[in-house]
Amino acid sequence: MLDISPLTWAVTIGFIVALLAVDLILAAARPHHVGFKEATAWSVFYIAVAIGFGVWFGLQYGNAYGTEYFAGYIIEKSLSVDNLFVFVIIMSTFAVPDHHQHKVLTFGIVLALIMRAFFIFIGAALINTFSFMFVVFGLLLIYTAIQLFRHRDEDPDVESNLMVRGARRFLPVSADYIGGKLFAKEAGRRVVTPLFIVLIAIGSIDLLFALDSIPAVFGVTQEAYIVFTANAFALLGLRALFFLVKGLLDRLVYLSTGLSLILLFIGAKLLMHWAHEDINDSIPAIPTPLSLGVVVVILFVVTVASLLKTRGNPGQKAHAGSLSATKSREDDTE
Repeated sequence: MLDISPLTWAVTIGFIVALLAVDLILAAARPHHVGFKEATAWSVFYIAVAIGFGVWFGLQYGNAYGTEYFAGYIIEKSLSVDNLFVFVIIMSTFAVPDHHQHKVLTFGIVLALIMRAFFIFIGAALINTFSFMFVVFGLLLIYTAIQLFRHRDEDPDVESNLMVRGARRFLPVSADYIGGKLFAKEAGRRVVTPLFIVLIAIGSIDLLFALDSIPAVFGVTQEAYIVFTANAFALLGLRALFFLVKGLLDRLVYLSTGLSLILLFIGAKLLMHWAHEDINDSIPAIPTPLSLGVVVVILFVVTVASLLKTRGNPGQKAHAGSLSATKSREDDTE
């Protein structure tokens, strides 16, 4: 069992909050178009921070825990790319001005971190108390994998999101973004701006992603500290990665298929871990290094195959995938 002192927890959370604060300050102080060079610099910085933390963590607590961290980080990073697809859809659906996208993404990441921290500690408590939670998480991931594969060629219907529809119904919404504010006055009354609705959309989507990604990373480690840091460092780089690869996302046509395979594999791993611990120790448990290798291989094959496919067929466009049939797809089949 990994023994993390309260001081280490406090320093880690403080460091993550400081990085978020820098992002928020930059977004608020200087709204601007984030170019390729700036996005590349920030992406390299966040990846370097994540790797540096992993190296320190492995030296401090042992290679086994270090491997668990890197496996969790890679899984969360790969799943976060699907987040980027949805962010692109949300930005285009609500026509978010280019110079406000930085702010939207930063607030979205803050919301995601808060929700995932909540689910991490709940999940860790459940796993430590009830071993059958490995079965619950495993079956949840397998179900998600099947649904994602079935609807891999669809995109989420953001406008039909329950939270978005509720906000539009009960809140007065301004016609314009009004300088990137969340709340404003229009014709003498208080209104929310479309930016507020965008944050509602991103927050509700983040909640759905948390329900999948948290069980996935528990498939490679049961340590709450590793789950939290793997999620945090994967999400911290999401803003810069959005601006860096949003032009490339359309070419990753097999990404949803690859993510469904990863979720299926991790789900099976959780079930085998439970069977190994609670039924018969002769049932093999999949070691973390093997899990890391499988995830890396799937991502590599998916990326190469996608790029080759779109090079031969430039008109083909990737989709984020959906967990249920979307309204637009149903309309097409009528």
